[in-house]
Amino acid sequence: MRRKAALVLLAAAVFCAALSPLLRWYAFPRLAKVPPDQYQTMVLEAKDATLLDYSTLRAKKVPSITIVQTLKGNVAASEGIERSAGRDVVVWDGLTYVVGPEGGMVSRIPERYIFDAHTQEPVNAAGEMVDGDPVRRRGIEFKWPFLTERRDYRYFDAQARVTAPIHYKGTRDFRGLEVYYFEQTIPWTRVPYPKTLPVKGMTPKALEETGTTRWYTTVRRFWVEPLTGAPVYGEEIHKEELRGGALLGDRDKVTAFAGHVKMREDYIRHTVDLVSSHRTLVLLLTSCLPWGLLALAAALLALSLYLEARARRGPDGGSPDRASAPQQISA
Repeated sequence: MRRKAALVLLAAAVFCAALSPLLRWYAFPRLAKVPPDQYQTMVLEAKDATLLDYSTLRAKKVPSITIVQTLKGNVAASEGIERSAGRDVVVWDGLTYVVGPEGGMVSRIPERYIFDAHTQEPVNAAGEMVDGDPVRRRGIEFKWPFLTERRDYRYFDAQARVTAPIHYKGTRDFRGLEVYYFEQTIPWTRVPYPKTLPVKGMTPKALEETGTTRWYTTVRRFWVEPLTGAPVYGEEIHKEELRGGALLGDRDKVTAFAGHVKMREDYIRHTVDLVSSHRTLVLLLTSCLPWGLLALAAALLALSLYLEARARRGPDGGSPDRASAPQQISA
């Protein structure tokens, strides 16, 4: 009986030992993915900012500027691309909406980001765009891969339509979470005017015909939770200028926008709570269950060996042959 139990325990130990690496290296990469129907909103603020008044073409100080950023999963579009791409794809329709101090629109820039649901690598497909202009991303945007590494990544800048390195700057603590800090600098770059401008009747084409160009630079910072690859906090030191042309008269340049853009406090708390819950699920699949299964396999193996040894010794502690040998009867 003990030997049968030992064999059952040994089989269970082998099963748990084999399941541990399968769960970590086979199941997790296939189970961990961004859902195609995800919807999220982020609100950022730039206090004591500088903003261009397009009616007078003069820069002025304003108490705050609000930036509302939404990302909405387009399930129908993702299913269509999946059929041709042969892999799980997510399509995010994003909108960056900038609101001035009096509630008026400063700019609105839509974009479509198409990426692999598991790796977050961009998938170049029809419909990928920024503000109506077709683009081909070569780096991540908005989200890092699951199990983010301590290294530099390539990050797509939607304003300049370029991909540039975003550098890993170390591990930090952010409100109880261990996060990786990344930073990217985009030098002064000529960029297109937004398709939608705050002054009625003003168009990008009309501005370009004056010879006045738009330039942009930013220092972008992210605090990324490495298990989920989700930023828990982000900020930018953002500057825009209009340069040259007949529009500015005798001026060489004028500030269109300058400010330190930061996530609003209520959205920081919400993001930290959300990422913490997702982190628990990833930790379960990558660490707790694999290591727990290995520990269980070791315990089952030890118990199996113990029962096998007991079975070999017999019920009285001797060998089973001596214990069961019949006694001789003398005549």
